[in-house]
Amino acid sequence: MMMTMNSKLSISLLLCLLTLNIFSQEKDFGIWYNASVRFDIINNLEADISSSFRTFDNAGNLEEGFIEGEISYKFNDYLAAAASYRISENIEDDDAYHIRHKWFVHVKGTLPLGDLEISGRIIFQQRYKTFIEDENDKLPTSHARFRIKAQYDFPSLPVDPYLYGELFCPLFKDSERIIDKKRAGGGFEVDITARHEVQVGYIFQRDYFPDLTDENILTLGYTFKF
Repeated sequence: MMMTMNSKLSISLLLCLLTLNIFSQEKDFGIWYNASVRFDIINNLEADISSSFRTFDNAGNLEEGFIEGEISYKFNDYLAAAASYRISENIEDDDAYHIRHKWFVHVKGTLPLGDLEISGRIIFQQRYKTFIEDENDKLPTSHARFRIKAQYDFPSLPVDPYLYGELFCPLFKDSERIIDKKRAGGGFEVDITARHEVQVGYIFQRDYFPDLTDENILTLGYTFKF
């Protein structure tokens, strides 16, 4: 009974995040192309190297491209932690691409409920720009991110569907908003073989800064596991 109540509560929270108000002054569509390589270092310690190209302006222009490295450690079936660093090139206000640096640390808790898995993740991230327009650009931008995710593992199928919702909260600066970005999405992870996995997903993203913008995002990914 408790497992059923937890499942219903988690799914209800996800549905609340997925049913965000979808009206805004500006809308866009983008495609994110992702690829990663994942391998075990020692017991419960894992490394991941990933890259991504993210388009915007109705998928007609490249907004960001990056390479990221991550180290994660799984303490047990319920708790894991990770740290990562990303170097990217982003289009800036001068319509040229400039380097940004970003680092992350996160803690993830997982609750297995049979074939259904509910997880919660908290990320602290900090971003540094190299394109400087004013004094504020010299300071790092920090966020706390809160995500809840539900994923189902079909025992007889290689397809794992998922739903998630995520909030971005600005830290260490004056802000008119407690939340400046929201994401809600879903998709499928498909095991082609034991080493090859593809992902197809959809994200609805609402960004409040610098202007209110909604973006519908198609995600396409591939992972190779050593």
